[in-house]
Amino acid sequence: MVYILCDSSYSLFQYVCNIMTFLLPHLMKVPKTLTKPGGYEHREALFGIPPYGGSIAQNMYYAADTVCDFNSINTRGGFPIRAKDDDGNMIPWQSPFILMVDRGGCTFVQKVRNAQRVGAAGVIIADNSCLCSATECTSDPGHECEEREPIMADDGSGSDISIPSFLMFKQDADQVKAEVQANHPVRIEMMWSLPSPDDRVEYELWTTPTDIISEDFQKNFKEAAVALGDRAYFTPQMYIYDGIKSGCQDYEGENDCYNLCTNNGRYCATDPDNDLDRGISGADVVSESLRRMCIWSQYGKDDGVGVKWWDYTNEFMFRCNTEEFFTSKQCVNDAMSRAGVDIKKIEQCMNDSGKLDEDVENSLLEVQLREKDKSGVVILPALYVNRVSIRGSLEFPVVFKAICSGYSSGTTPSVCETCASCSDQKSCISQGYCGSKKLQESVSTMNMVYSMMGLSLVFCVFSYIQHRRYQSQMQSQVKGIIAEYMPLESDQNLQNNSVSEEDGEFT
Repeated sequence: MVYILCDSSYSLFQYVCNIMTFLLPHLMKVPKTLTKPGGYEHREALFGIPPYGGSIAQNMYYAADTVCDFNSINTRGGFPIRAKDDDGNMIPWQSPFILMVDRGGCTFVQKVRNAQRVGAAGVIIADNSCLCSATECTSDPGHECEEREPIMADDGSGSDISIPSFLMFKQDADQVKAEVQANHPVRIEMMWSLPSPDDRVEYELWTTPTDIISEDFQKNFKEAAVALGDRAYFTPQMYIYDGIKSGCQDYEGENDCYNLCTNNGRYCATDPDNDLDRGISGADVVSESLRRMCIWSQYGKDDGVGVKWWDYTNEFMFRCNTEEFFTSKQCVNDAMSRAGVDIKKIEQCMNDSGKLDEDVENSLLEVQLREKDKSGVVILPALYVNRVSIRGSLEFPVVFKAICSGYSSGTTPSVCETCASCSDQKSCISQGYCGSKKLQESVSTMNMVYSMMGLSLVFCVFSYIQHRRYQSQMQSQVKGIIAEYMPLESDQNLQNNSVSEEDGEFT
């Protein structure tokens, strides 16, 4: 049996599958076809829920199909060849298993979804095109080599995917397929962990000025960014579209996408209110995106914290994030002034980068287009920690814990050690301690014991005094009652004696 260890301890998307081989009794030797120094490279999907910090190790089946049509998936086919049941049919894939499928025919999401529906615990997609830089690789007929590494992007419908999936490069996938087609069992282990390359974590947020989902994160995470200081480097990324690739600039260089684009159709954004005739336009979103990029380049690029960028973003969301004030120069300038941003410096930056009203490249927007293609981000907002996409909502605890888990062993900042496991992390960061820890640390254990013993003694003495006082009061009340009763009895005896004498005289 060949055992392939796919370890996603990534280093800037360089994922390595290290090979481990195990010899079964019926094999004469370990197959050399899968023995590769340095291991196998692969790319993780940007959808599905990987078990960070965990692993999946299962037998692999090769479907020998693209599995694009769920109804035509043959779970009794594929490789390796298996025993037959009483009806003479090959037994189906035995769950749990990892399924290898061929690339092409439909989206990555559709393939993985279909594999999930037939019981796969994970999916390996075998590439059908070689990288142009891969010399010892031949693409399948009808497929040209690819200049850039493929990205398993989400087509927008991958929220229901709950299993992990990888894309394996063709030169490696062909070897694995050959082995399993020779009916040699193959077992694959997928392992996940956030990369921890050094003592500084890099994290980036992909968003737009009209993204409402990331608003809470942008409003609340400044304190954490400041507390992490130079131990973490933040980069805000503005998501825009390449208008030329999208067909928004015609062959004469004119804008064909109305008010969705700037620079004669070069840089575009979606209309946030879906009304091209009123409200905020796509071009307005591009303009505000460029402004925020300039603010970051002036006030955040050097230290990776960018206090004034966070302040401006919050001021803009509070004052200008409405249809009436989004493009108001007065409102924007007011937000920059309140955030301590030099207005003239930002205007100069926007002009020097290439402006927005001419058919020329804007240097800062071009950087965003390249970074977008490199990351493969499709769905917004998106957060990456050490180049790994963080799945789930952008809640403060999720992001903070992800950042704190990205440090190499022994280099975790004190703020992470103090607050990462705290129930209220935000308060912990602002206070410098978790809950009542400060009070607990100020009182020693022995002092606490002595204090409790002293309080118990005082309580006992007080209870004894109260008891004696109560007894004394009761005795006084009893004596008073007796004192009142005795004279009454004496007088009555005298009266009785007098009557007896008078009776005696009349007798």
